[in-house]
Amino acid sequence: MRHPSPRLLHQGDTALTIEFGDAIDADLNALVLALDARLTARGWPGVVETVPTYRSLTVHLDPVAVDPVDLGQQLLALAREPLAPSPARAVWRVPVLYDGADLDAVAERHGIPAGEVIARHTAPTYRVAMLGFLPGYAYLSGLDPRLALSRRPSPRPTTPAGTVSIGGAQALVASIAAPSGWHLLGRTPVRSFSPARDPIFLFEPGDGVRFVAIPVERWNALDRAAAAGERVAERGEA
Repeated sequence: MRHPSPRLLHQGDTALTIEFGDAIDADLNALVLALDARLTARGWPGVVETVPTYRSLTVHLDPVAVDPVDLGQQLLALAREPLAPSPARAVWRVPVLYDGADLDAVAERHGIPAGEVIARHTAPTYRVAMLGFLPGYAYLSGLDPRLALSRRPSPRPTTPAGTVSIGGAQALVASIAAPSGWHLLGRTPVRSFSPARDPIFLFEPGDGVRFVAIPVERWNALDRAAAAGERVAERGEA
């Protein structure tokens, strides 16, 4: 739900949060990313880092270089101005091998064949709403609501890097092995997080993502190419 007006929340003396609402919502996220783009374009003195989420933007600051109270009021005024949605920076075509442990279970829960789950999952152009939880974890909005499913009652202790999964109304590309309660549909050879690469993160908030189903015969070659430093994912313009 969108707030009648943006809210300013002080996070101690080194961070501020501008909150537009209290829900996972594509329109709220568009406002967040638009504010982030406007703030970045201005190059505000004293701003150390910005962290966009589905519904809010947190601004980390240097309290020696800028007064947090003054900056907060300026940010709030900026957030109250009309914010034009930012277009996607890029649209990534991400290859996916749909052999996930939960693919058949998701199909059964929805009463459709596994092939229809894949078709519905590959149809949208998703938007990277935010990166979070772990480095490079790309949370995607735009999941077909007919695939929405509550998270698993018991999380798995670990899931592989590159896992492509769904949880609630969201989709996800995992960057590293980690625990997860999401439903695993498949895996991608794409390394969305690579500390030795420039840029370290392949996806950025505001990017578009299209999933492309691949046969198992292509996996080894793509995985070797990704391990050697190739992006594997094809980048196009929005």
